[in-house]
Amino acid sequence: MLQVDLVYFNAGGGHRAAAQALEEVIVSQGRPWRVRRVNLTEVLDPTRLFHRVTGMEPEDLYNKRLASGFTLGLAQELRLLQGLIRLAHASLVQRLARHWAATQPDLVVSLIPNFNRALHDSLAQARPGVPFVTVLTDMADHPPAFWIEPGTVQHVVCGTDHAAQQARELGVPPHRIHRSSGMILRPDFHLPTPLDVAGERLRLGLDAATPTGLVLFGGTGSRVMKRIATALPETPLILMCGRNAALAEELRSLPSAAPRFVVGYTQDVARWMRLADFFIGKPGPGSLSEAVQQGLPVIVTRNAWTMPQERWNTVWVQAQGLGVVKRSFHDVDAAVQELLADLPRFRANALAVRNRAVFEVPEVLAQLLQSARAGRAALASSP
Repeated sequence: MLQVDLVYFNAGGGHRAAAQALEEVIVSQGRPWRVRRVNLTEVLDPTRLFHRVTGMEPEDLYNKRLASGFTLGLAQELRLLQGLIRLAHASLVQRLARHWAATQPDLVVSLIPNFNRALHDSLAQARPGVPFVTVLTDMADHPPAFWIEPGTVQHVVCGTDHAAQQARELGVPPHRIHRSSGMILRPDFHLPTPLDVAGERLRLGLDAATPTGLVLFGGTGSRVMKRIATALPETPLILMCGRNAALAEELRSLPSAAPRFVVGYTQDVARWMRLADFFIGKPGPGSLSEAVQQGLPVIVTRNAWTMPQERWNTVWVQAQGLGVVKRSFHDVDAAVQELLADLPRFRANALAVRNRAVFEVPEVLAQLLQSARAGRAALASSP
């Protein structure tokens, strides 16, 4: 049985979620592969030295920044991180090469940025001929050396025409660029599950008839949610706080004229989105794509605090007519009024987006495995 490795880490939740979704679909399709999720942090630091020295995981600082909303300066920090990765390149390659030699994958799929040259070079050293593919979990690359690594035998799966064009401009040969129809989402976002929206809203104490917003800032929430809730006392809201229990308690204690429901950590984000009429959040590729998949128009911001790899996502929102982009959530009340004034058109545009990426990517992987097998057979039969 062929082994397919899905490489992720826990900086944000999107990389891990994409790996889990791909594994679920591959298994459900009955493909003759053994799928293994590989946490890069555990491979590079198997003894958890970083945690023992600092008391935190390497991704914790980044995730805390997301939860606080303090993302100003991340573009500069990204370049510093990339410089450190380049300095450690030789050491990273040797450590990863030992891992690939020991585990013997037949295909390696990267769902992470920044480390793809090290992943590619180490695999080529330990397992020559084994294909390496990077599935972008962002709608756009942020060159240089973020997702796409020029000069490598790297296949890339791009969820937007813009990302595919970036790959061409960086010199990736056309046969190594594979276009999917969007971002990888969990399969439950694609299931037409029946739901009595009006009845469920009433059960939760929400208004069955008034347009309801869903506020979501990833799995750790964000302090900006309190500002949004305070600015929208007349708007029914579903406030999703993820693992941020302290934020959830604060939001429950806020006074409001309109009904609200505060949600803690849940795996059933798709169901909660089906109970809403529009989305308020940051322009992250995952939550943005999830909202649009459920037919929700969006309200997002673009400013100096927006993470650099997510800024193009707001261009996509405006070009597709999917919602309202503001400079700040200080204008969120005006943004809600603007959205509600044209809600049917925005909703129709969202429903027109067709994303089947989680079902398309396994077929790309199957083609790469077949090509690699054919290449090995041709090499074995040559005199």
